[in-house]
Amino acid sequence: MPYPFLSDEWVAEARRIRAELGPIAAPSENPIRMNLVITEVPWAGSLDAHIDTSGGEPDIEQGHLANPDLTVTLDYGTAKSLLVEGDSQAAMAAFMAGKIQVDGDMSKLLALQGTGPFGRAEELAARIREITS
Repeated sequence: MPYPFLSDEWVAEARRIRAELGPIAAPSENPIRMNLVITEVPWAGSLDAHIDTSGGEPDIEQGHLANPDLTVTLDYGTAKSLLVEGDSQAAMAAFMAGKIQVDGDMSKLLALQGTGPFGRAEELAARIREITS
């Protein structure tokens, strides 16, 4: 059942899991509207996505938001390490190596670093790891 990260099948299964788990409260003190550009996607070249916690629930979806706080560009492998495996050290190394570019309010990204797992996010992350190849 594992699917390639960000494939149509993976996205559909991730949405199903998210709906099954129900509300996952987001940290309200650091809302963020962040667009993602993921490069080097094996079957697509690049993909656009976003993360938006301004509505109280984390919204992680395909496509870009209008008027984001920032846009982060990163390669497929780094995105998978960070978003699926939660490997913040890999993200820091990639940032230092210039593999992650940030355009916009960097303070929003830094504030996100200080927030740990919230609500049922830990369970969601574990289930997402199970479906990812």
